[in-house]
Amino acid sequence: MNWDDARIFLAVQRDRTLRAAARTLKLDQATVGRRIAALEHTLGATLFLRTSGGYVPTAAGQLALRAAESMEASAHDFVRQMHGIDRKLAGDVRITTTDSIALEFLIPTLEKLHAAHPDLRFQLNTSTHVLNLAKREADIAVRTVKPDNPDLLARRLARWPVGLYASAGYLARRGEPAPGTAFAGHDLAVYQPHLGLSRAPTLCGEPIHGGRIVAGVNSNLMLRASIRLGIGLGALPVHLGERDGLVRIWPSRTDESPYEVWLVTHQDLRHTARIRATIDGIVAAFAPAA
Repeated sequence: MNWDDARIFLAVQRDRTLRAAARTLKLDQATVGRRIAALEHTLGATLFLRTSGGYVPTAAGQLALRAAESMEASAHDFVRQMHGIDRKLAGDVRITTTDSIALEFLIPTLEKLHAAHPDLRFQLNTSTHVLNLAKREADIAVRTVKPDNPDLLARRLARWPVGLYASAGYLARRGEPAPGTAFAGHDLAVYQPHLGLSRAPTLCGEPIHGGRIVAGVNSNLMLRASIRLGIGLGALPVHLGERDGLVRIWPSRTDESPYEVWLVTHQDLRHTARIRATIDGIVAAFAPAA
């Protein structure tokens, strides 16, 4: 099995259909089908069962999967190491982060980097899906969780306490909540993914069962917008709440867990000129807020 065959095999195994694999590979469906059939003929083994639910690997396919994944890892290592000796301030830099961090910190940084190095090209991904740096889905990640992969280098950019905030307009209409009332009579804007982490969710240590969740959002940017527009009270990193001109309620109280920002890259890329320049720019952007 050569790497090109392995790449096609892996796409079919992961996407389960020829059509989906063809989209991933940017090939036509007939070509993918022919290549799988040719690979099975060469190996003398059936790699997939064709079922109503898609292509399912056979026992032979499972063995081939381990070999193909090993080839994939070696191919990624080769590319990273070649990129690691690149000294040119030119080419693509792929960055993944959250929408809020992108707007506040990364886009202004990329504008400065582009002005200084016009041959750099940036691809910025702000989806909620966490991209895999080890598989070269991105070169740099700016995340709110530190990764545990030993091949990745992580540097903490910021560590902000999380406080309770509201807009001046909301407080003029509704007043401040009283501690110990579980937000009775108040509207709340919350980060939806956090609600499922606890049977008794809180905001800055205060239970929320007395309040009414008006906005449940899945991004920090949407949470900030909801609070800024007066939809409800909500918890935000202190630096971002102040940046939005919001009013902090109960200043002595914070969430149990602070909001951390980590810069992550693969160790093989740390000496690449374009990656190094981008990292330095991002670090400088966070320095005043760290």
